[in-house]
Amino acid sequence: MACVHPDAVLGDGVEVGPFAFIDANVTIGAGTKVFNNATIYNHVRIGENCTVFPGAVVGAIPQDLKFEGEESWVEIGDRVNIRECATINRGTRASGKGTTKVGSDTLIMSYAHIAHDCNIGNHCIIVSYVGLAGETDVQDWGIMGGKSGSHQFCRVGTHAFVGAFSKLSKDVPPYVLAGRDPISFEGVNRVGLLRRGFTEEKVNEIKDIYDTIYFKGMNVSQALEYIEANFPQTLERDVIIKFIRESPRGIIPKPRR
Repeated sequence: MACVHPDAVLGDGVEVGPFAFIDANVTIGAGTKVFNNATIYNHVRIGENCTVFPGAVVGAIPQDLKFEGEESWVEIGDRVNIRECATINRGTRASGKGTTKVGSDTLIMSYAHIAHDCNIGNHCIIVSYVGLAGETDVQDWGIMGGKSGSHQFCRVGTHAFVGAFSKLSKDVPPYVLAGRDPISFEGVNRVGLLRRGFTEEKVNEIKDIYDTIYFKGMNVSQALEYIEANFPQTLERDVIIKFIRESPRGIIPKPRR
């Protein structure tokens, strides 16, 4: 028999399996399924048509020594699939955020860990055994390969792909492949972009931008200035420039060959 706190708010058609635990201050949207032995602690909002598989733990207090018992949250969008034994921790007020977020249409595979104050976008894939340290951001369509891990405060740009077993200590810019040890730029995520409707022309434009950043002998600041002056203004160009300029940790280096 499941244990559901009387103050929990469950939408229409929510299914709760045997031995699942749902605490107070939890809101679960219509059509969501919480399978047997899943745990949802307090201060969690889950959207519609999600699935929470056995052993998953959502909303445990953060593994952060700055946490002092304050109210903080986990917010999960719609159609999110949280597989077996994945863990998603609440935020920490000391970070200035206080909320861990997972966007809609995202897949979190088995045994992945999303720490306090992480921000995972829409359409992301967090593969099995990934470990995301506190305040990691993975933007829309980002993919973290199996057993990869991030240092705290790292960012993964939109449509970027981080290879399996990668150790992330710098930011991964948008639209790129990142891999090897130590992690480095490995090209543009051509296959992923084409699958998502980007044209060959657009992919080549993105490639030309990154060739300028990594292979033209300029430092990053010089490369960005050159791109602004010599490349036509497009959404993708501006996304890349903005991401890199706002990178507190700096971006991953060029390949070491």
